[in-house]
Amino acid sequence: MKKSFQLKAAFLFAFALLVSAVTFAQDKPASPRDSVSGTAAGSTITINYGSPSVKGRKIWGGLEAYGKVWRAGANEATTFTTTKDIKVEGKPLAAGTYGFFLIPAENGTWTVIFNKVAKQWGAFKYDESKDALRVNVKTKAAPMHERLVYTVDAKSFCMFWDKIVVPVSVSK
Repeated sequence: MKKSFQLKAAFLFAFALLVSAVTFAQDKPASPRDSVSGTAAGSTITINYGSPSVKGRKIWGGLEAYGKVWRAGANEATTFTTTKDIKVEGKPLAAGTYGFFLIPAENGTWTVIFNKVAKQWGAFKYDESKDALRVNVKTKAAPMHERLVYTVDAKSFCMFWDKIVVPVSVSK
């Protein structure tokens, strides 16, 4: 009876050790989901995105090709939510949640896209005919940002990654 108990205890200990090892051995995702919310032009804006890292790679014109629709983050497409109607770069955008995409351009004038299909995996099934709004913005040089991040302030939202910032103005 005592031997049976010791055997069960040893088995339970070994099992717990195995479960612990497997749990702690799991890596964090390479591009974790992140989000930012803030008030711009009287609306609450929320951007939900996958946050990849540069990891020594050439990002613009390398990992992310110029002239191609990009999901503006990693994995699932980035989503952009506005709780009120706003103007983006002076053009109207109705309240709602959108798939958010960018088309990087070597000349620094990028296309910003708000697509009516919010939930998509990447940009693989992106359909231009479902765009709610497209605007062009000028990128700016920025200090190095290893991880992709978005910010929201009273008059704009921005995407920072690598040595580029994509500023997008927002108004009522």
